[in-house]
Amino acid sequence: MTAVRASFDRRPLVAAVLVGLTVLAGPARAEPDAGALYTTHCAECHGADRLGRIGPALLPENLGRVVGKRAGEVIAKGRNATQMPGFEATLKPEEIEALAKFVSTPLASIPAWGAAEIEASRKIEHQPPRLDKPVFAADPMNLFVVVETGDHHATILDGDKLEPLTRFPTHFALHGGPKFTPDGRFVYFMSRDGFVEKYDIWTLTKVGEVRAGINARNIALSADGKHVAVANYLPKSLVILSADDLKVEAVIDARDANGKPSRVSAVYQARPRGSFVAAMKDVPEIWEIATDGKAAFQPRRIATSEPLDDFFFDPAYAHVLGSARDGAASAVISMETGREVAKFALPGLPHLGSGIAFKWAGRPVMATPHLKSGLLSVIALDDWSVVRTVATAGPGFFMRSHENTPYAWTDGMLGPTKDTMQILDKRTLEIVKSITPSPGKTAAHVEFDKTGGKVLVSVWEDPGELVIYDAATFAELKRLPMRKPSGKYNVFNKINFSDGTSH
Repeated sequence: MTAVRASFDRRPLVAAVLVGLTVLAGPARAEPDAGALYTTHCAECHGADRLGRIGPALLPENLGRVVGKRAGEVIAKGRNATQMPGFEATLKPEEIEALAKFVSTPLASIPAWGAAEIEASRKIEHQPPRLDKPVFAADPMNLFVVVETGDHHATILDGDKLEPLTRFPTHFALHGGPKFTPDGRFVYFMSRDGFVEKYDIWTLTKVGEVRAGINARNIALSADGKHVAVANYLPKSLVILSADDLKVEAVIDARDANGKPSRVSAVYQARPRGSFVAAMKDVPEIWEIATDGKAAFQPRRIATSEPLDDFFFDPAYAHVLGSARDGAASAVISMETGREVAKFALPGLPHLGSGIAFKWAGRPVMATPHLKSGLLSVIALDDWSVVRTVATAGPGFFMRSHENTPYAWTDGMLGPTKDTMQILDKRTLEIVKSITPSPGKTAAHVEFDKTGGKVLVSVWEDPGELVIYDAATFAELKRLPMRKPSGKYNVFNKINFSDGTSH
């Protein structure tokens, strides 16, 4: 008997099984719409075009090493020393990954922004008249400029009567602190989208504006009041403007000695040296730029062991103390020799830009809050030793004092004690008082009046308040309603580089 093998085509069965598996598994999961996610979660701060707004431009050429996986970590966890929140509780891992890829992808084109574009944006609205004194009766040296970020306005506040003289609109997202001319008459503001505005305090009138960059970090005014320097992230440049009419004097391409481009993370006035000092974000250099003579606007390059992100200058501007963003170590560099003279660890990420200088036990010291931990570090400026570490209720951002007070005030706005200010006795280096202006609401940015007798604290909410205290007794004196008041800057303290005030 011959065996007969049945002929059987298995293809229909395999196909049926695959179809069944597809039905069981459901439709293929769609990739997250990165563009829609960006519009919903990122555009308000970083701009719909990714060129920056409150936050920096989100472009690979502007983010340095924070692209791809590292960008995803920042999106998930947020970033210290910034207003960047974490989104890991809001977005799924695949959405965070899609956003990281999106911001790490170059734009098809980036607008050019050089001297011609800057000049074309310049507008002069008011020619300041010659005056011997202001048009108002208030003491022009004891005025405050209060930046209100809730609705993008500034208030000129009489520091004696604690009453507003005027309130006016500003560009979106002012950043880096306003700068005053040596006579206190004019103030310059800068917004994160690169606009520099000049305002005449004595006539309470805006003079004009110019757009010096697409995404900017801060400005500095030269010691003689003649030049404004603008630190740009995009384009990567340092721009020098005439303080008189805001015309372009120089556009300096930010590159290191080997030609590598860098964002300019900050620029400072080094008053005793008659120069600007600029911090490079992406290369291990800092620059000193003379403002007069044959070397005017020519960078002097000072090599560093790594890029430095935060700075404190001793009162003589003989040394700069800088730290990298990871806070692993801080370096002290001699401005005279350009060499590193000390290096030490300050765990907890010090916010050197908020450091203050004073005398303790007959020694010059500086104190700085930390961004990641509830600490104040006190460092001797004569030998760069850490003389005391003071525990606080939580990590803080701002610290301020005045030469006429024995106390320094610091916030805890980066931790659970965001509503509480703590007061350090500069004589004993001990916390002697805690004050909560408005329970549950962020308390931030202290500033003193010109005498050191009054202390102004921001309730950093919208709506918020300015709360004024007696600097000696800590008693509350007054409250003024404000729209998310951020910094408030006293004219006298700023132009005289008062101890305990940011420069």
